[in-house]
Amino acid sequence: MQHAEPIPTSFPWRGATLVVGAIAAVELLALIGVIAVHFTPKHAVAPSAAPAKTQHVRAVRHTAKVAAVPTHPLRARSRVHVLVLNGNGRQGAASTEAARLQRAGYRIGGAENALRHDYARSMVLYVPGWVKEAKRLARDTGIKLVAPLDGLTPAKLKASRAVVILGNS
Repeated sequence: MQHAEPIPTSFPWRGATLVVGAIAAVELLALIGVIAVHFTPKHAVAPSAAPAKTQHVRAVRHTAKVAAVPTHPLRARSRVHVLVLNGNGRQGAASTEAARLQRAGYRIGGAENALRHDYARSMVLYVPGWVKEAKRLARDTGIKLVAPLDGLTPAKLKASRAVVILGNS
């Protein structure tokens, strides 16, 4: 049978805890230093104290031409066909909004019910190449959500380039 021998002196737990805590703090500081050096941009690093050789730099004219992204001017409201869909279930909401947009100068491609009537937010959708006009339409209607159009066939669009879906807000 084995017996436990009593320790004649008490172990210095408090001192050992302080030493281990100090070692952990030093390791943490070293880790922060390594991360700071690793993620510092190269141009932000301070120059070395050693004198650098004087170099003569000749200005070089950049002759390669970069192709500009083709842009188009903002089309007039009278050239923007808008399909208005009622997605909130309130009777007459689409036709009321369509009449308001027509008074603002937009061409209306139709005002009808959406497939669903549970849209939480109103939104403006657009076909490719019509983002500027969609953002203006959203600004004109007070709608904050603008996104590319997906899920409507050209037959359902009725030649419209933007769609307003009326939601509950």
